[in-house]
Amino acid sequence: MSTEYNSLLATDMDYTLLMPGEDVPEENIAAVQALLSEGIAFTIATGRSSYLVGKFAERLQIDVPIITGNGGALFDAAKREHIRTEDFPEQKLRYLLRLMLDNAVDATLYSVSGIYFTPSSTRRFFCDDYNRDVERALKAPLINISASVLEEATIPSFNKFLLINPPAEIEEQLRHDKDLTLVSSGPGFIDVMPAGVSKGKALLELADFLGVPRDMTFAAGDSENDISMLSSARYGICMSNGTPEAKACSSYIAPRCEEMGFSRAVYEYVIPIARQRSGRL
Repeated sequence: MSTEYNSLLATDMDYTLLMPGEDVPEENIAAVQALLSEGIAFTIATGRSSYLVGKFAERLQIDVPIITGNGGALFDAAKREHIRTEDFPEQKLRYLLRLMLDNAVDATLYSVSGIYFTPSSTRRFFCDDYNRDVERALKAPLINISASVLEEATIPSFNKFLLINPPAEIEEQLRHDKDLTLVSSGPGFIDVMPAGVSKGKALLELADFLGVPRDMTFAAGDSENDISMLSSARYGICMSNGTPEAKACSSYIAPRCEEMGFSRAVYEYVIPIARQRSGRL
């Protein structure tokens, strides 16, 4: 990277940086600009698809890779290119597709080629809403998928399945599969990734990529899928609206998301520590 950073802050999106379905508050945009002026790299670490972050990256002027799919991919939003993606092995992928399609599971699939929807998916509206508000170059490719895909010799690669209120027996079956990682990203939302994938692992990978010392990493979040990141970062920040488990592994508890907890954490915690650690106090 041409820019040298002394620290890195990665933040979750929903219920941390912004409220679901809303834009980033102006207070948080100003806080991000304050980070950049201090030489602190800023990025998003989200469970969302790479194709649902472009307008936010543009608005926040993010110039480093974004962590998407709960760590399943590192995405250069400016070039609209994946730097790295950790996909399911084909045999496991075919098994998962068959399981989802045969049981009419509400599933949305993330791929470097776009966002795919099973016939039972109820997530299409969210992606349509995103596409409605962005220019053509930033629109997410949206693709329906059916059982016929399993008859093809070559199938698309995927790095995450988002399941919404899956049948209890299927969730239990997946949780006992050693080849998979399951985390909750919200009420009724179960994210399924290949084993070992996490926001925390991706955060440290990104720090190394940027040349930022691992002991100068910050992470902000609120939910189960943020815990690996809050634990892996040197400084974990949880919103007051976060889960007890997320709070337990954080070193700073910020106000609630809707109370501009993110910006408060930036000004009262992140920037002072970065200044102190770099000898600028």
